[in-house]
Amino acid sequence: MHLLKVNHLFEILKTSELELDVEFLLEVNPDYIKGKGEVLLHEVFETLGGKGERPLLERLKFDFKIHRHVFIYDDEVHFNRYRLATLKTGIYDTFSFSWLDTYKRLCRTYEKDCQKAGIQERIWFGPPIAEKVFGKSEEPGDLSGNGASGWKLNAYNDAQYDLLSRLHGYKLIRIPMYENLMIAGSLKKIDDLLLNPTDASKQAIINWIKRKMQ
Repeated sequence: MHLLKVNHLFEILKTSELELDVEFLLEVNPDYIKGKGEVLLHEVFETLGGKGERPLLERLKFDFKIHRHVFIYDDEVHFNRYRLATLKTGIYDTFSFSWLDTYKRLCRTYEKDCQKAGIQERIWFGPPIAEKVFGKSEEPGDLSGNGASGWKLNAYNDAQYDLLSRLHGYKLIRIPMYENLMIAGSLKKIDDLLLNPTDASKQAIINWIKRKMQ
């Protein structure tokens, strides 16, 4: 479903004059994180209860790029207490992100949606590295104790994207599935608009993306 919505967004944006680079890959230069970057990322790692060697992503995959702006469409599993904890760390004091306050609010509001979508074992437990660095997960759905290591790894990786994209000279724009657009005098959720885009909504979506880059 995520891929369907993002593909619909691609098709809409391809009708504009915007220079779209779909599924943009950024190879991470580990030298860029040395010093202050290491301190900021380690704070995130410790905030999430990470132990041992802190993993670093080797490449970042974005849904698309327009000039020096990179975009990611975030679905339900990105909004929970662990992601909220990362958003309160020094990365977000050091760098400015236009979506920060919105994401904090959404993490507080929509964790129940995350529980419904993120209870699947592959998300709840995550890959083996999740348990290795964040400890053993509780049973799916139980956020007491050590909670969900897979969710913690997702939150940690989201913070890596935020930091590493900025250190490489890009401006990351996150699109939450819960964001609303004003269409014909009424608010419409972008998630619904992308499931069934209409001719009336397509130009509004193009204009909305353009505003995000201003």
